[in-house]
Amino acid sequence: MDTASGATADAADTPRARLARRIAGEITLSEDPGATLRKWRTDFGVSQTELASVMDVSSSVVSDYESGRRASPGIAFVSRVVAALLDIDESRGGDRIRQFARVVSAGFESDIVRDIREYPAARPTTDVYEALDATEVAAGDRDTVNGHTVIDSIEAITSLSSEEFYRLYGQSTDRALVFTEVTRGESPLVALRVVTPTPNAVILHGVDAADLWEHAPRLARADGFSLAVSTAPLETALENLRAL
Repeated sequence: MDTASGATADAADTPRARLARRIAGEITLSEDPGATLRKWRTDFGVSQTELASVMDVSSSVVSDYESGRRASPGIAFVSRVVAALLDIDESRGGDRIRQFARVVSAGFESDIVRDIREYPAARPTTDVYEALDATEVAAGDRDTVNGHTVIDSIEAITSLSSEEFYRLYGQSTDRALVFTEVTRGESPLVALRVVTPTPNAVILHGVDAADLWEHAPRLARADGFSLAVSTAPLETALENLRAL
């Protein structure tokens, strides 16, 4: 491979380029591209006004595509949206691009790991609870977290091998580990029993205290992590977490 070809290949394999392909593909192939566009915009913490300004269009154009008032955006418009989102992220320090790179480098797709984030400094676990509108059902040994990882429990159960489970959970020490799509909580709590060290806090999203597996609080106390439940709207909860 000559130098020019090598440089082109390297450019196409950067975290930014891989994330750009993922976003563009998801919007383009979505049955509701406007809703998917809105999901990615809010995931990046970008307002319609800011996105429109960087794209040099009116905010009503972005609003119309997201609401479905305009026909599905074409490839050219989607490419501009993606470039604008990534440019904004890079201007803010590239946090979202780095998060995506961490997930990919760990060998997990973002449909399994919904969000992963490091905090600049340890935060009280109650900050995470507040973001998720969560209720604690068992207190843990530690009351701070250094970051959070949000895992789609159904995708993880159906897609990951036992080795991958261990690797994913084992990377979550000193963190808040959030499981979504939970019905009672048996699977994630039992799986955590084989992981050392354990996370500082576990939040089960989708189940309330009344429907929680009866042994869950006891297992959490035995392993020393805080356990909480949440039924807050997921996308709102994710937005709140990303704002921490």
